[in-house]
Amino acid sequence: MDVVWNAPGPGFWELDRSHFRGGTTRIVQSLMTGAMSAGMRRVMKELGAPVDTVQPAFVHGFCYTRLRPLIAPDRPASKLPPLVILKLVTRLHPEMRRRARAAERALADRPWREVIQHWQTEGRRGIEAENLALQDVPLGQLSDDSLIGHTEDVIAHCRTNLEHHFWLHGYDLGPIGLLLTSCSELGVAPAEVIPLLEGASPSTSAPIDALERVRAGVEACGAQPRTLVELRAVSAAVANDLDTYLRYRGSLLFSRYDVDGVTLGECPDLVLSTIMSGQRREGREDLAERTAAVRARVGAGKEAEFDGWLAEARAAMDLRDDNGPTTSEWPLGLLRLSLLEVGRRLTERGFAEIPEHAFELTPDEIRPTVLVGLGPALATLAERQRHRLLMSSVDPPATLGTAEASPPLSVLPPSMGRMVATVQMVMEQMGMAGDRDVFGAGLHGTGIGSTVYRGTARSAGSPEEALDLMEPGDVLVVPFTTPAYNVVLAIAGGIVTSEGGPLSHAAVLARELGIPAVIGAPGALNEIANGCVVEVDPLAGEVRIVADV
Repeated sequence: MDVVWNAPGPGFWELDRSHFRGGTTRIVQSLMTGAMSAGMRRVMKELGAPVDTVQPAFVHGFCYTRLRPLIAPDRPASKLPPLVILKLVTRLHPEMRRRARAAERALADRPWREVIQHWQTEGRRGIEAENLALQDVPLGQLSDDSLIGHTEDVIAHCRTNLEHHFWLHGYDLGPIGLLLTSCSELGVAPAEVIPLLEGASPSTSAPIDALERVRAGVEACGAQPRTLVELRAVSAAVANDLDTYLRYRGSLLFSRYDVDGVTLGECPDLVLSTIMSGQRREGREDLAERTAAVRARVGAGKEAEFDGWLAEARAAMDLRDDNGPTTSEWPLGLLRLSLLEVGRRLTERGFAEIPEHAFELTPDEIRPTVLVGLGPALATLAERQRHRLLMSSVDPPATLGTAEASPPLSVLPPSMGRMVATVQMVMEQMGMAGDRDVFGAGLHGTGIGSTVYRGTARSAGSPEEALDLMEPGDVLVVPFTTPAYNVVLAIAGGIVTSEGGPLSHAAVLARELGIPAVIGAPGALNEIANGCVVEVDPLAGEVRIVADV
């Protein structure tokens, strides 16, 4: 297939495959493009980064991002002026001076501590209440006008909370990036420091804790339920625990970041399997010793600073993976469910072939008239889906546009230079920028854990298919994971992803749940066949195919 790949605007754009694999729906493209730009613009200004924003754009359904410069962003230069001129500009330009002062304040006042505390005491609960209010609306009982009005409310809710999601990422990833940058400057590599964040995200293991209570209640009664209906019948306490669990997690869009993924409530067999066969694995017991070893390496006189960096980064880790499910995957799950109801009505009335074709609507097309046949034609929706899925199978270029000249950090005021270094560090360690070969090639990547695991690989054309095929103890092979995968990963024996780096959600989940993993092995989806036996060797950062199908 001949596909023309043009840059979506001036400057240099890098492909992000750690969040979107291509084939992104139009409605999520619209939501993400606006929310990421707005949220990141706000936090860059507050923290004093000399960057306007992280600017996203979708090309043929693939997400590309660009660090949008603060000065002359639409006239990128391929050649830098003399360094003395650059240095003068960074100190005389009014906005650069404001950013320098903001960066100094941020490094001195550590505003992320207040943001993290607010999230833990008020922030999460407030958004949960809004999610629940929208979730409690009986979609099937709404009139057509009320359903469209509700869907518009959910879209607005997604916009607001996705912007908040990206703003929060400045305050959860910022302290982590500062830890890694500071240690790197002292000769300690990120690969040695990141494992010290293990155990710092109790929200990641919270679903397993909740399901263990359900399983304990079932085992106490000696029951062997085969469905969730039978599970609820075990006892009133078991039914209450299950219903509470699903009330807060059933609408999570856990398999991907798009409305064509699935919510947990749509997978009752997977929920039952996770309850009955999931297991808690203990993490490594030598965290204190490993921390002490790294602390000793930072050098005399720096130990107290290291303690502060690490404490703040560990406090930020829980927000890092608590943020996504609450502000992103839950609202998007509510949007999926609302669109499916719109799609069911379109299908019943002959305006769509299947309910899922409602995912092909744009925000502007979601109006009361769509339900009386005055929206896109049936054939148009079907063709949009066909084309979107076809494009998702192409191999996009890693970059688009012309490389922009990046000034050396030395020309920036020290505080601003540190902010830029932090942003660069975080993006690299998440696997969102830089050379993929830093993290792996073929079946090599970033290893998480200390135990080699052998099991049956579950790899398929989509994450949903792989999860549907998975039995307890299997090795899940997927492009990447969302933080909401923590609702099902208790049954996985190992994890392999083709995308991502040491700070990606898949790496965090593997560390927190004690699951052996290899993250960012580019050949995983192409080389590992469904049903073959593999060894996941986190010590070597390698996946080995032991027996073919």
